[in-house]
Amino acid sequence: MLSNSSKYAIKGVLYLALNSNADHKVLVRDIYDTIHVPEAYLAKLLQELSRHGIISSTRGPKGGFYLSDEDRKHTLLEIVKVIDGENRLNSCVMGIRNCDMDNPCVLHKLVGGNKSKFINVLESTTILDLIDGKKGVEEFFPM
Repeated sequence: MLSNSSKYAIKGVLYLALNSNADHKVLVRDIYDTIHVPEAYLAKLLQELSRHGIISSTRGPKGGFYLSDEDRKHTLLEIVKVIDGENRLNSCVMGIRNCDMDNPCVLHKLVGGNKSKFINVLESTTILDLIDGKKGVEEFFPM
C-alpha cells in the first residue's frame, strides 16, 4: 500500500529522529548508506518533506536536515501524504479507477477493512511513537 518513495522517506525520517536535533544537523551523505536508499533520491524526498514542514533543514556550512521536537509529533500519514499524495492510500488495490463501495472490485471487500485499519494506524502513529525507547539506528536498520 505504500510506495517505495514513502518507505524511503519514513526510513530517512526515522534516521533523523534518532540522530539529529536543532544543534546537530545531518547531511544526506551521512544517511543513505545506513538506511539503504539511493543518495540523490533520498535528498529529493527529504527536501520535499522539509518544504512541507514535516522535517526541518538549514542551508549553509553548518546546515543539514534535522527534526525539532515539533517535527517529531508529525504522523506517518502526513509523511505519506506529502510523498504519495492523498489518492495513493484511497485508490483501489487493483488499480481500477471506478472502484468504490457502490462499484467494488473483486478484492474490495477482502482488503477494504484492513486498508482502513492500516490508514488509521498511519494517522495515529507519530514519529516519536516509533522511536520511543529506541537507542540507535541498529534497531531499525541492521548492518
